[in-house]
Amino acid sequence: MLSFQPDQYESLLQAKVERVQALLAPYDVPAPKVHQSPTSGFRLRAEFRVWHEGDRCFYAMFDPETKRPVEITEFPIAAEPIQEAMPALLEAVHANPHLKRKLYQVEFLSTLSGELLICLIYHKALDAEWEALARPLQAQLNAKIIGRSRKQKVVLSEDYVIERLSLDDKSYQYQQFEGSFTQPNGVINQQMLNWAKTHGCDPNRDLLEMYCGNGNFSIALAANFRQVLATELSKTSIHAAQFNKNANYIENLTFVRMSAEEVTQAIQKVRPFRRLPEALVESYDFSTVLVDPPRAGLDEASCRMIQSYERILYISCNPNTLANNLSLLNNSHRVTQFAVFDQFPYTEHLECAVLLERR
Repeated sequence: MLSFQPDQYESLLQAKVERVQALLAPYDVPAPKVHQSPTSGFRLRAEFRVWHEGDRCFYAMFDPETKRPVEITEFPIAAEPIQEAMPALLEAVHANPHLKRKLYQVEFLSTLSGELLICLIYHKALDAEWEALARPLQAQLNAKIIGRSRKQKVVLSEDYVIERLSLDDKSYQYQQFEGSFTQPNGVINQQMLNWAKTHGCDPNRDLLEMYCGNGNFSIALAANFRQVLATELSKTSIHAAQFNKNANYIENLTFVRMSAEEVTQAIQKVRPFRRLPEALVESYDFSTVLVDPPRAGLDEASCRMIQSYERILYISCNPNTLANNLSLLNNSHRVTQFAVFDQFPYTEHLECAVLLERR
């Protein structure tokens, strides 16, 4: 269970930073620039099981030791729109048996700009009566509501929110879909984007990005390069990325739906792909590559492929796999910039970012 200790925030963060520094010490990384999170109200995503006891139900998380549900009456790390909606939603559910019956889970997605999306997940089919009850609830909570059950999704208005971020006095907007990955800590995300913009710039050459998601980094970095090619496997994320490209009036950015393994094969001309033809690859002059892989890190083939570029921006959500990848990348590149971002306060997790430049 998450331990909320705002009075101990500084010491908890320092302990995490020291552990990561020790882990990466063999690779001669410089002292990190430490980016702190707000101590409360920072989390833009939250999900809870709905636990039923007799006529009563409540938000619950599970104790990792006992495996028993623990009632959640408040969640101070959540963004303000989530904190405000939680009790009002639970009261409305209690007031109507049709909304409460077989409600299994609730997922919240909010933005720094104040939008809120709520997904109600059921172990029953959702009918016209459920929809008739959910619509006024949507208006009451000033939120977008989605109902889900097995093989069913009921969207009352929209299944996404629009985040608006300010970077270097310029505003960017991002479409964020329910159920797809988005950065959970909006303040830290802005700090990460500013770091990437500062250390990723080559206006006469091109950027390759792998694991681009909804274009979080691609959108912000496009102005720093001649062209950007960004790849992602998730169909939903690519759809959002295309929307974000158009919404932000960006013309020098191309998104391609491909896995990291496929991108590596295409770049190295192992086999052709219609989605990324050789002629398109040849049109780029990449100097820089940005990778933001999942917790498993990069596979060896991808690591070896990115070694061909002069500069590597590596965003890592898992310092252990970053260290593993650095054991190979360190042979050709050296870490010249190192930053840590406290994406998940009060946990063991620490987001890292390194700039590697060819030796």
